[in-house]
Amino acid sequence: MIRAPRLFQSMISAIGDLYLYKLSRVLFGDSSAIWALFAQLTNWFMFFCINRTLSNSLETVLTLVSLYYWPCLRPSPSAVPSGYRYCALLAAAVACAIRPTSAITWIYIGILELFTTRNKLKFVCLEVVPIGALVLGLTFLLDYLLYGSWVVVPLNFMKFNFFSSGGDYYGTHPWHWYMTQGFTVMLFTFIPFSIAGIVESKEWKLAGLIAWVLGVYSLLGHKEFRFVLPVLPIALMFSGYSLSELGQCELAKKKVNGGVGYRVKHSRKLKMALLFLLVTNAPMAIYMSMVHQRGAEDVMNYLSEAVRDKENTINHILFLTPCHATPYYSTLHQNIPMCFLDCTPSEERVTMDESDQFLANPLDFATRFAQNWTRPSHIVLFDSQENLLKEFLHSHNFSEIKRFFHAHFKVDRELQASIVVYGFRDC
Repeated sequence: MIRAPRLFQSMISAIGDLYLYKLSRVLFGDSSAIWALFAQLTNWFMFFCINRTLSNSLETVLTLVSLYYWPCLRPSPSAVPSGYRYCALLAAAVACAIRPTSAITWIYIGILELFTTRNKLKFVCLEVVPIGALVLGLTFLLDYLLYGSWVVVPLNFMKFNFFSSGGDYYGTHPWHWYMTQGFTVMLFTFIPFSIAGIVESKEWKLAGLIAWVLGVYSLLGHKEFRFVLPVLPIALMFSGYSLSELGQCELAKKKVNGGVGYRVKHSRKLKMALLFLLVTNAPMAIYMSMVHQRGAEDVMNYLSEAVRDKENTINHILFLTPCHATPYYSTLHQNIPMCFLDCTPSEERVTMDESDQFLANPLDFATRFAQNWTRPSHIVLFDSQENLLKEFLHSHNFSEIKRFFHAHFKVDRELQASIVVYGFRDC
């Protein structure tokens, strides 16, 4: 149950790799497609993120699938089979159903297609509208079955994130963050190769798509790396083109049996580039995927195994951590009561949620919280708050059971070097 979703996502990611290869082959040829796939597989952020069970990962794969089928992106749009555009629209519609902000990508592509296609009325009325209505109708029906009432989730999503800036509740960044930090960190040492690939290939449509997506997302206050994940493979595809150009073989003269023959000499520049990319990306990919912030998973794996133990004493777990800090029930898979601090956005921006209150004053919050709690058998918290709560924990008869490494450096708040499990002991 723990591994199945990850295995499923890895298979979906493989489909994304396949379609990146196919798209690059159609646009740039076989050699560029191979190097585009190399870039996709070795980029540290793709390695770190694409196999995670995030809606953005699925959105990225659907984006690659759809881009492959759009006629407007092909060298000869009129030569593309008529059924391809239906596939492109279907994949795009599903991507929007999963993440409504995916519409940012498809507005750009749709306008390109509208200017390229000969029969604009057919494209809009007989293709876009029916396929969009079908997918939207199915999402409405699914939401009705799950919510028990008619809820327009895409509209609520857009209202919260765009029209009311609800996402700002979770933090804001300056307008240039994607350009100067976010996307540049994701692309990392592939940046010069991507820029060279854009200039050399002169594929301005896809380059424009990257600029469009980064530009629109920059208008929003709340920014995250994963929001622009769908355009990262496109940038890496340009890196593949650049590497292919570097790898053009040279024919060197060589004496063969007394005569003059030729041997293939691979570009030294390509070898140096590949070494540079591997040395800079592989260690970072491994560290970020296997070491950094691993404590959140390790603690849940420990609790999951402890619950199954015959001498199990776990009957209620309290997480005194920032909300959503662990995989929670997706790892535990047991009917054990658990609770974590609430961080539901408030309509009044000045109101602090439980998570913020706890981080602002851990001891005061824990003291007030304990007055009305159902005493847990175990408490999970980070060492940064543990130092302030040791006296509180001991006074309520909790002692340390297990400690797990979490991180070497801080990210968006104080350093959380380890995560600790405390258990209640009977006096």
